[in-house]
Amino acid sequence: MAQPTVIAVTNQKGGVGKTTTTVNLAFCLAKEGHNVLLIDFDPQGNATSGLGIEKEKLNNTITEVIQGEVPLTAAIIPTSVKRVSIVPATPQLANAEVELAKGERRFTRLRQAIEGLDAYDFILIDSPPSLSLLTVNGLIAAKYVLLPVQAEFYAMEGLGQLLETMQLVRKGLNPTLELVGVLVTMMDARTTLANQVYNEIKKHFPGKVFETTIPRNVRIAEAPSHGVPVGAYDRWSKGARAYKALAKEVLDRVG
Repeated sequence: MAQPTVIAVTNQKGGVGKTTTTVNLAFCLAKEGHNVLLIDFDPQGNATSGLGIEKEKLNNTITEVIQGEVPLTAAIIPTSVKRVSIVPATPQLANAEVELAKGERRFTRLRQAIEGLDAYDFILIDSPPSLSLLTVNGLIAAKYVLLPVQAEFYAMEGLGQLLETMQLVRKGLNPTLELVGVLVTMMDARTTLANQVYNEIKKHFPGKVFETTIPRNVRIAEAPSHGVPVGAYDRWSKGARAYKALAKEVLDRVG
């Protein structure tokens, strides 16, 4: 079997649609016939609840994996979406990160955990909204970074820091890390500001910004409370159609 394509969905800013993008991209890639594993690497565990997983009933999570207590395969559970499995997260992951800081191989735990895992075409990592040890683990484990950026005034703030971290990761433990694309989220094309921000982002990342933008869409916001991706909640909504288009662009770019 070929090795899976590993994509870390990362931005250290919160509220940019990172988890929403990870969950919906997983759904759309699965719809295209790919087997997808979503690794919830955010202590908030929003991807876990967004796919309808009850955290109280979990035996193993990504915490036990990172601590070296169980192999990754012992923490994988199926979701209600055909072809999508998840490694869930709970708030315990935040404590594990503190311990991890003192441990050996602290930067490569996730990469080691997914080594040799060949049952999937794609592994998507939902990173936490910070430049933490977990985020760096995600960058080292990934082949690609997908960067969601909100179409708002402060969109570019803090991105320099993230790009520097990516450079360091490239120089060190993961020389092949690549930006698969920048995704503009919460886009309201009717406003001048959103269009200005979009053009600004395009200038900053020439050739890297996805044609698809994710609109502000109430269906996208409602879907997680039903424990499903927007494509399963309302497949004809603007949000569902946008994520479907994004999945096609991602597939084109990763070949």
